[in-house]
Amino acid sequence: MRYLLLLILSVCGVVNAEHHQEQKPVLSVSSPDQHIVLSFTDNDNVAQYQVSFNGKAVIEPSKLGFLFKTAVPMYRDFTISEVSRNQSDTSWEQPWGEQRVIRDQHNELVVKYTHITDSNNMFFVRARVFNDGIGFRYEVPGQGERAITRELTEFNFADSHLATAYWIPGQGRERYEYLYRTTPLQQVDKAHTPFTVAYQDGTHVAVHEAALVDYAGMSLQKQQLGVFTADLSPRADGIKVLKNDSFTTPWRTITIGDEAVDLINSFIALNLNEPSTLTDTSWINPGKYIGIWWGMHIDKYTWGSGDKHGATTQRTMDYMDFASQHGFDGVLVEGWNTGWDGNWIANSELFSFTQSYPDFDIDAVAKHSVKTGVKLIGHHETSGGITNYEAQMEDGFALYNKIGVEQIKTGYVAFGQNLKRRDAQGIMRYEFTDSQDVVNHFIHNVTTAAKYKLSINTHESVKDTGLRRTYPNWISRESARGQEYNSGWAPPNPPEHMPLLAFTRMLAGPMDFTPGIFNFDYERVHGGGPEWGDKPYTRPLSTLAQQLAQYVVVYSPIQMAADLPENYLAKSRPFQFIKDVPTDWETSIALQGEVGKFVVFARQEKAHRQYSGDDWYLGALTNEDERQITVPLTFLDKNSTYEAQIYRDGDKVDWQTNPYDMIIETKTVTAADTLKIRLAAAGGVAIRFKISHNQAN
Repeated sequence: MRYLLLLILSVCGVVNAEHHQEQKPVLSVSSPDQHIVLSFTDNDNVAQYQVSFNGKAVIEPSKLGFLFKTAVPMYRDFTISEVSRNQSDTSWEQPWGEQRVIRDQHNELVVKYTHITDSNNMFFVRARVFNDGIGFRYEVPGQGERAITRELTEFNFADSHLATAYWIPGQGRERYEYLYRTTPLQQVDKAHTPFTVAYQDGTHVAVHEAALVDYAGMSLQKQQLGVFTADLSPRADGIKVLKNDSFTTPWRTITIGDEAVDLINSFIALNLNEPSTLTDTSWINPGKYIGIWWGMHIDKYTWGSGDKHGATTQRTMDYMDFASQHGFDGVLVEGWNTGWDGNWIANSELFSFTQSYPDFDIDAVAKHSVKTGVKLIGHHETSGGITNYEAQMEDGFALYNKIGVEQIKTGYVAFGQNLKRRDAQGIMRYEFTDSQDVVNHFIHNVTTAAKYKLSINTHESVKDTGLRRTYPNWISRESARGQEYNSGWAPPNPPEHMPLLAFTRMLAGPMDFTPGIFNFDYERVHGGGPEWGDKPYTRPLSTLAQQLAQYVVVYSPIQMAADLPENYLAKSRPFQFIKDVPTDWETSIALQGEVGKFVVFARQEKAHRQYSGDDWYLGALTNEDERQITVPLTFLDKNSTYEAQIYRDGDKVDWQTNPYDMIIETKTVTAADTLKIRLAAAGGVAIRFKISHNQAN
């Protein structure tokens, strides 16, 4: 009877249908070196993808698609078909960056998912697979308005019980300014990206996104053990993303490596962004600056007017004189414009971006800038007042352009992610830092600035997603817990913070961390407390040598010497390293490291102005554990001899009681040598390899 039933079913085509169901198509694309495989399927008529590395699953089958407020959902009852394949191996040059020439080698696959009963309901996925990871994005054709309520992209981590995650909370009160957490992957709740995962076998994975344009920023929300979905920051109206007609999403990226430093040495996000919109980038200048900034944080000065006002004409001129004498390019001045008095965080609509306080003569400062050759670095604090800023933005840019400003630091201090924007009806709406409307504001800000030949360094900003390639005047940003938290108004960053940033936040792009604190003994109104931990330190929890190492480890094309000028004059020998180290690089290599423990970087200077392009720099730092590192110098030119100018932790250094002890010494080295260096607890080392003899023909 069973065989008769099978025969009848076979004649009716049912068995063939079941057989076809078992043999669903799998469309795969491999990395050029064949180690990574990205596959797409429509098993159970659900759009899915998966990723393997060295023959082992990294991302198990994970959903793709969207839910909309009114439009038909896109994920179930879809079948897959192949559209195209392509191979690419090109190189392109950054106008500034951690690496001058970037290689873009990938294999591409485009697939189409079509609804089984409605052929007009479809979406495409464009995927690119590199030797160090993958990127894919949605390309959705259509007409009319579509309100995305959920992006269904899943990240189903294989063997999640064997993985450790390094993460900060997503969509919280402090934006991205949290201390990183180290937990089992299965204990993560909602996390921002970059989101870094380490497996017991040494495999490291980082999830992020590239080219975040006209879309909401993505966090990862746990659904079940090991399974996370894309959680988009909502607009003020509750919708995640509002699109008209056809649309394209940002790229979802997964970087994969055999060890932690492989994540750092990847350029996937940059390669997935569009080329520069600017044909002339000669006016975008990397460099180093000082500023009237740290004094406000340690209560020596104030942003607002009064007896302790920091941004005075004379003080700015004095800072410019100091900058000129010691080779700095600019002076940042915060608090020069009206609006800082009272509760400036709440009173965002009181800020003027053209009206200065009476004790700041902007024309006199501009003349002194010409005299000294030191640029005034502008500052626009918005307190999250998007509408107020946009109404004055062009006037503020025009003023800065007129007086010779080249760079502006912008700020968006708005706790609870309450950035203020008035809608078309004049109603005040409150937005997340990475909602669609605010993402668009940041791009509007940087593209408008380009018209005035101004570069933007955004603080309290949306995360970096490689858009510096497309908009190279977006020269740096904060988007993390920076040095200011070490000034005493909050619990300071613990020693593990720096080697955590290197493998998490810094995977996104440059960070204006503001290193270089030389005086750890300032007094603050706050004297610590239970939230500070056992010891009420209100200063950087590092050694002085680590402060120097941060100039190599934490990449930014603009670096601040954040401390007061008098503190540098008091320690002139270590100050020499800050004066020497460049900010624009020919080559950068993360040599060694473990997430949250330590990291070692080597960078070759780019030939530019006073830099020959011959010298190399090395920076290494550690957490609260002392360690010995062994560094082969194989990155140096094998035909050259170098003078290694070494700034390392002294024998008596102690980050808690004696952070200043440092040994400064020189050695003659070649590429055949190996350095063995002790990193004290919370310590570091900074080395300049100055070329002294070239034996090349």
